[in-house]
Amino acid sequence: MDAISSTGRGTPETEEAVQRPARERNPRGQGERLRDEIVSATLRLLDELADDQALSLRAVAREVGVAATSVYIHFADRDALVFAALERCHRDLSLALDEAENAPGDPVTRLRARLLVLATWVRRHPGLYKVLHESTLNQRTHLAFKDELTQRATAAVRRCMDAGLAPVDDDAAVAMDLRMAVHGAVSMRVNEPDAAWPPLEEQIDRFLTKLVGVRL
Repeated sequence: MDAISSTGRGTPETEEAVQRPARERNPRGQGERLRDEIVSATLRLLDELADDQALSLRAVAREVGVAATSVYIHFADRDALVFAALERCHRDLSLALDEAENAPGDPVTRLRARLLVLATWVRRHPGLYKVLHESTLNQRTHLAFKDELTQRATAAVRRCMDAGLAPVDDDAAVAMDLRMAVHGAVSMRVNEPDAAWPPLEEQIDRFLTKLVGVRL
């Protein structure tokens, strides 16, 4: 077992990676490239494991093709590495949401598109979704970058109200109800994938109608 405690701290392993071919050394000044590769490998493993506690820095090193000590050069412990991976995950998801919110259509159309983007992303990355929202790191640490999703959801609901397409109400409260409904629906699908769930798109339309008060 790796010398890593439940808090994610450990001591650097010194043995070389053996399951993958040795990675070529980055030219001088390209350490950031290795850091990006480590984060990308971590995202792949977290998506497979669906559990941050099951991740080991040695496994990440093997995935990249470097010695475990190379991982510790960039990340002090597992928590720091998982945080960096989730931050990248959030950034990539935000870019996809940007495309939906900037697409042609009225505010309701764009809000619906935003929710469908989230649903599509969860279908593709159920493991990452669980880590992003159910990990021990998420429970122990405030992931400040997630606040942006809350703010943007509220702004999207407010645009529907300002356009006269939804009843004027407390936009933050309505957006929170909507987010909780959608996250509950996708979380149940992730945790019980074999259940006979109704089409998520239909549920999202009902949430929009009943919780936001829009007409589709």
